[in-house]
Amino acid sequence: MWWGVGAALVANALYSVGFVVEKRALGSLPALSAGRPLHVIRVLATSPLWIVGALALAAGFGAQLVVYRALPIAAAQGIFVSGLVLLLLLSSAVLGEESTGRERYALGGVLLALLMVVASVREGEDVVSGGAPWALVLLVCLPALAAGVWLYVRVESRAAKRHRVPTSGIGYGVAVGLLYGVSSLAIKGTSSRLTSTDLGEAAWSLLASPYPYLLLFTAGAGLVMSQAALQRCRASLIVPVCTTVTCLFTAVLGTLAFGETLPDDPLLLALRVGGTALALSVLLAMPRHDPQPAAPS
Repeated sequence: MWWGVGAALVANALYSVGFVVEKRALGSLPALSAGRPLHVIRVLATSPLWIVGALALAAGFGAQLVVYRALPIAAAQGIFVSGLVLLLLLSSAVLGEESTGRERYALGGVLLALLMVVASVREGEDVVSGGAPWALVLLVCLPALAAGVWLYVRVESRAAKRHRVPTSGIGYGVAVGLLYGVSSLAIKGTSSRLTSTDLGEAAWSLLASPYPYLLLFTAGAGLVMSQAALQRCRASLIVPVCTTVTCLFTAVLGTLAFGETLPDDPLLLALRVGGTALALSVLLAMPRHDPQPAAPS
């Protein structure tokens, strides 16, 4: 269990560094639009600094594969949320982004939710699932993908209207979070397929499943959508929202899809369910728009 916790903390650090470096690089790049995906990829490929950030995220993906071999889905998501602390520290120190008082209170709520989820984990009592029925995984993932793309397009169209109050990025974060939630389930499924010592057998088992194809779609669409949104909005807001949605989606639907049981102890069950509910309520209470800049005197 504990080496899985260590891998999760490493993944947190890599993801936080990757997002902050990408945000720093995006500040010097031309305006990106998710409606022009090939242009987005060409522009990103010309930035060495952005590539460094992308490599850090890729390394975090590798660490996440290790996590899902050692920890139950719900417990892993609770630990992943702790990466928000490092992200906010880095975004303040490196990017100069300042959070509002309301957002700092929201962060405190998320951290409390994290502690509740982690406290609900007991070594030897939680069972790590080895797989899930493909039909059930697709039943969970395909509607989420459709909802994420639809929400992103809707936020884009509303943000394009003149005289509109600047969006804080909540809608973007929820949309991308849904895609990354599907990606997280696909990572979990991929880790369950890489158990054979025969490389050919493991590769065939993986390619015969829907997981690599879900990963390809979420990687491509998530890359374009997340970078366009990250360029327009504060990393200290959009990434926590995206992370919260991803973790909640994976913890709740992933636990059901992969058949991982909840704790039998009433106290542990209350901590895990209560922590998930608290994180969701914090997300719903966050401001939808950035404050208007003060008019010049």
